[in-house]
Amino acid sequence: MPIEDEMTLHETALLSVHERAGANLVPFAGWKMPLRYTSDLAEHRAVRTAAGLFDLSHMAQLEVSGPDAAAALDHALVGVYSAMRIGKAKYSMMTLPDGGIIDDLIVYRLAEDEYLVIANAANRERVRDELVTRSEALTVQIIDHTFSRAMIAIQGPRAADILARLTPVNLTEIRYYAISTAEVAGIPALLARTGYTGEDGFEVIVPADSAESMWQALSDAGAEDGLVPCGLASRDTLRLEAGMPLYGHELSEDVTPYEANLGRVVNLEHDFVGRDALSKLTAPGRTLVALVGEGRRAARAGSTLTADGADVGEITSGVLSPTLGYPIALALVDLAHAAEGTVLAADVRGTELPMTIIPAPFYRRS
Repeated sequence: MPIEDEMTLHETALLSVHERAGANLVPFAGWKMPLRYTSDLAEHRAVRTAAGLFDLSHMAQLEVSGPDAAAALDHALVGVYSAMRIGKAKYSMMTLPDGGIIDDLIVYRLAEDEYLVIANAANRERVRDELVTRSEALTVQIIDHTFSRAMIAIQGPRAADILARLTPVNLTEIRYYAISTAEVAGIPALLARTGYTGEDGFEVIVPADSAESMWQALSDAGAEDGLVPCGLASRDTLRLEAGMPLYGHELSEDVTPYEANLGRVVNLEHDFVGRDALSKLTAPGRTLVALVGEGRRAARAGSTLTADGADVGEITSGVLSPTLGYPIALALVDLAHAAEGTVLAADVRGTELPMTIIPAPFYRRS
C-alpha cells in the first residue's frame, strides 16, 4: 500500500460505517479505505460462495455529456463509443500518444448524449483533465461526480437474489456489462451488472447522502445469505484469480494494450490519441501471461522470472490463491518465452521456484 499523509486523504461517504464495523482502514490512492473487516480469507470465500459488499466510492465517476459526447470519447479513448447502444457498457483504455496506458476504465452509455466514465481512483484527475483537453474543440461537458456520489458493489453467487429483494427491476433484463436506472431500497440509483471479482454481481451508484442507507439495506437483505463487508485485500485476490489486470501492476504508462494482452479493446479503424503509435506496435516484444506454481510459496510483484539463467520477465501480481490452494501470478514476459506450457523460474525470496504458463483466467465461475 502507498504511504500517504493521512491528513490529505479523501473520505468516502461510508467511512463512518467502516469505522463502526471495525475495519482496518489504510491509505489507498489518496483515500482512506477499508483493507479488511475480519480476515482476507473469510471475505474472499464469502464472495466465492455467497456474497460480499464493497465500497467503491473512491473510483472516479466522470460524466461526459453534450452533442459531441460520443465524438469526444471516440477521440479520447481506444474504442468506438458512438456505436454503443444506450444502457450498455464497454471496457476501455486511455493511452498516451506513444501508446502507453494512462488508465483502464469502463464507459457506460446512459443516454444519446450522456456517458459515465468510471476510472481508477489514482488516475481521476489525470483522466478528467485529459478528457477536457482532448475535447476542447467539441461541444461537450465533463463533470466530476466522484465526491457527490457513492458506488457500492455487491458481488457473488447470491448477489442477484439479495438485490432482487430491494428493487422492482427484473434483474435478468440487466445483462452483463449493462446499466439501468432503478429504485433500490426506495433510493434512485444506477444499477450496473459489472464487477471486479470474477463473480456475478452489481455496482450500485447513488447520491453520496444515500450511501449509508443503501449499504444498510443491502447488508440487512443479505444477512441470512452470508453476505459480508469486504475490503481491498480480498478484492485484489478475487480479481487476480479472475485474471483481471490492476493499474500500477499489469498496466502503466510503460505498458501498451498489446503488451497487456488487451489488444481486443483497441479499434484502429478510428482516430484517437495513441492510434498512430499503436498501429505500429501490434506485435509487441513482451506480453502478459498467467502462471501457476506448486507448494504454498507465492511469487510476489517484482519477482524476476528466468529461463536458462537469463532474465525473461517479471511478476506483476502474485498470491497463494485462496480458492485454488496453489500460487498464481500474472507477469510480463518476453514473447519468445510466453508460450503456454513454458516453465519459468520465479525468484521467491532468493529461491528459484518453477512456474508454468497457463491460459487465463485462473478461476471461472460455473
